[in-house]
Amino acid sequence: MKRTSGKRWISLVLALCLCLLVGCGGKQTGYDPLKGVETRMITDSAGRQVEIPAEITRIAPSGSTAQMILMPVAYDLLVGLSSSPSTAQMSYFPEEMRDLPTFGQFYGSKANLNMESLIAAAIAGVAFTLPSAHFLVFTLMFLWMMAFSSATHDIAADGFYMLGLDTKKQAFFVGIRNTAYRLAMLTGQGLIVMLAGWLEKTYSSTLPEEIAVPRAWSVTFYLLAVIFVLLFLYHQFILPKPENDIPMKNGNPLNAFFQTFITFFQKKGIIAALAFILLFRFAESQLVKIASPFLLDNPEIGGLGLSTMQVGTIYGVVGLIALTIGGILGGILMAKNGLKHWIWWMTAAMNLPNLVYVYLAFTHPSNIWLISSAVAIEQFGYGFGFTALTYFMMLFSKGPQQTAHYAICTGFMALGMMLPGMISGYIQELIGYQYFFLWIMLCTIPSFIAVKYIKLT
Repeated sequence: MKRTSGKRWISLVLALCLCLLVGCGGKQTGYDPLKGVETRMITDSAGRQVEIPAEITRIAPSGSTAQMILMPVAYDLLVGLSSSPSTAQMSYFPEEMRDLPTFGQFYGSKANLNMESLIAAAIAGVAFTLPSAHFLVFTLMFLWMMAFSSATHDIAADGFYMLGLDTKKQAFFVGIRNTAYRLAMLTGQGLIVMLAGWLEKTYSSTLPEEIAVPRAWSVTFYLLAVIFVLLFLYHQFILPKPENDIPMKNGNPLNAFFQTFITFFQKKGIIAALAFILLFRFAESQLVKIASPFLLDNPEIGGLGLSTMQVGTIYGVVGLIALTIGGILGGILMAKNGLKHWIWWMTAAMNLPNLVYVYLAFTHPSNIWLISSAVAIEQFGYGFGFTALTYFMMLFSKGPQQTAHYAICTGFMALGMMLPGMISGYIQELIGYQYFFLWIMLCTIPSFIAVKYIKLT
């Protein structure tokens, strides 16, 4: 068992290799990412024309069928296995294959590849392919993989602490969870951008811009991949597991799937609950898409004209501190007095601080401390207010299949962010920054109306 568990984390490294090879493959020696690699076209099993490296040196099977096909024809190129062979099967394996790690398969009912390791692999894939000639195609592929894995992981993470904590602890922990969620958003918009901006400036002093910029972002993504490797190792081997975290036994998975949705939509007050989930962040969903461009754009077109590093500092330092305080404070107060007591205060905190962007858009201040303070107010309000939405979804999901029902709630929450966010750029271009932020204040009204109709005990 020690040997098996010891190899599980090694699968992460192999998954990284897999993603890199899917995108770029070929020999490492003599490879110039700025000029691309020699490729050839093949027709895959679905009849599609696919461009692959001219020379393939490493292969990873995506499932048991692929493994069986690859073993007799290219066993010397395998970097790992999708499933562990039995003792009887092992006797037929070539000696060099017997120590290959098992990293799981990518699809099907037995898919078992760790999502955190796949996210890390996708990030590393982005880092590796950014300097290449075909970076757009490859980075889109890896970003899609990252989004898919992240969505799956998000559901599991929410279910994890719902199973491991009682209701009172959940009320406090939801503030910590939301703070961590927003920290991730701010890290991507702030600290990571700040780091990339600093690297761009550093590399530009000795390299042409067309080389310096991709290299800066490539290094940044490599750092992110390392962070996810560390998170994977911690969660896999150190984080305690809830005692009641056991698999459900269902006779028919398809029936169980549909039954989950049926029981969810049969919940009392479902219409009001869905309206609240969809509309609570109606204003924020549009603001978050435009805030960074507003800070970066030139004053001639209505922006504040800040540098990439300045925006990264504002979001990554000032905004981070404000958000952390707001999220933790929201969790503490809600655990003490309950959601019913704080729901209106948190709704106001979510929406009213957006007024700071109205002020910034009409006054165009140049003082960096004033701008930072305005962003801090908005971030504090978001951190404090968002705890209400998350905790409401947890309460609404209580009962049988609570993890699945909470996942459905988060899906609607994401929909409430996605749909308004899709049109925010169009609206801003149509009416300009000043009137856009006034529009944002009008968009706060639906959330207050939705709060009125939800049932809280």
